[in-house]
Amino acid sequence: MINPPAAFFSWIAVGLLGLITGSFLNAVIHRLPRGISLLNPRRSFCPGCEKTIPWHENLPVASWILLRGRCSGCAMPIAIRYPLVELLTAGLYLLAWGRFGLPLAPILWILLSLLVGATFIDFDHLIIPDEITIGGTAVGFLCATLIPQLLGASSWWEGLLLSALGAAVGYFLLWGVVELGKLAFGRRRIRPKESMAFEITGSDSDPSLKLGEESMPLAEFFYRESDRVEASCAWLEIDGERLESGTLTIGCAGLSYGAREWTIGDLEDAMPVRAEVSEVVLPREAMGFGDVKFLACIGAFLGWKGALFSLFSGSMIGAVIGLAIMAATRGRSGGRIPFGPYLALGALLWVAAGPEILHLYGVWVRGEAGFFLSPVRFPV
Repeated sequence: MINPPAAFFSWIAVGLLGLITGSFLNAVIHRLPRGISLLNPRRSFCPGCEKTIPWHENLPVASWILLRGRCSGCAMPIAIRYPLVELLTAGLYLLAWGRFGLPLAPILWILLSLLVGATFIDFDHLIIPDEITIGGTAVGFLCATLIPQLLGASSWWEGLLLSALGAAVGYFLLWGVVELGKLAFGRRRIRPKESMAFEITGSDSDPSLKLGEESMPLAEFFYRESDRVEASCAWLEIDGERLESGTLTIGCAGLSYGAREWTIGDLEDAMPVRAEVSEVVLPREAMGFGDVKFLACIGAFLGWKGALFSLFSGSMIGAVIGLAIMAATRGRSGGRIPFGPYLALGALLWVAAGPEILHLYGVWVRGEAGFFLSPVRFPV
């Protein structure tokens, strides 16, 4: 039995560890999607004036309060997200510690850190980096092998097998959803009442498509090599030459117009490409493959039941929030909605009370009584 003072100090230590990890996650969230190394520069810096932040200005939560949310060098505002990420991580660490203790809590801290990092990166950039998804899946395999109790196994090979099964179920289930969504909703057809301006500008390495008043990176439309943008043109102007009506087809390798073709490398000299269009067909995805790999990562830690629970509960939560946003904005919200945060929320719900929720649901379906006395083990 742990004596009260030792238990108290263990909670303090876990909370401090969560705050420190949250501070590190802030660096991950800022640097990883921007391609900035986590090791160079080693010290945190202000993105405004690039001042190296001294240790006494980099204390989790406390420094943000003392600095009143501003850089001491250039007075640039420091987003409130920074202390929120630190407090959230500390809270999640304490949740896992109180629910599971040793040896499971430290492993779940790794998963919870991945969930926090993926959530905020996906909100900001609509991507989940492979360092989190693929790297997290590998770490999940390792953890389940070293601590097979994570998945209710008794030997290392059973833990590894269950972890691999969870990753496979998560990956292929969501991959199937993505493929079916592509078949059903993979093309967005735009037919304006009047002819609309169509323009490709920028460099050959980073071209942009301007459609009417809306501008977007051209690369966003090519998740797969088979994706194509098609436009019915009244005329096309390219490489200083004006061509008559026809169909413009743009792929990830280049574009064609009738029998004429241009590669991506040719575009810089040929731009700007202008046209007047009566119809445009744009490829689209129900979700990105980062979400598919992210659910595989979750399954590697939580097993196949945890992966299924994360997907279905995350989908339900996302649907409710999406409908609420549409109702609040009267359908004018626009833009893509990231799905990764809802998968993370579903995984967190499984860690917090998933088996109990499944048990209560089964009891409700069967109409049984006395279910509050039935024991539930994690995660089986």
